[in-house]
Amino acid sequence: MATNPPSGDGHRNGMVRDRSQVHNPVTQTWTKRDTDTGRFMDGKKDGTPFKGVRKER
Repeated sequence: MATNPPSGDGHRNGMVRDRSQVHNPVTQTWTKRDTDTGRFMDGKKDGTPFKGVRKER
């Protein structure tokens, strides 16, 4: 598999599969969701979206 140098610089090659994220404007958090089951998995408290995860509308 091809890699984009330099390795270990904190970015990923490609998107995260079977995941999406939605923004909660009340609490200003991004919540990650599993697209297979629809369950919420994780939330980010600092207000920045997850890297490489697609956004829902």
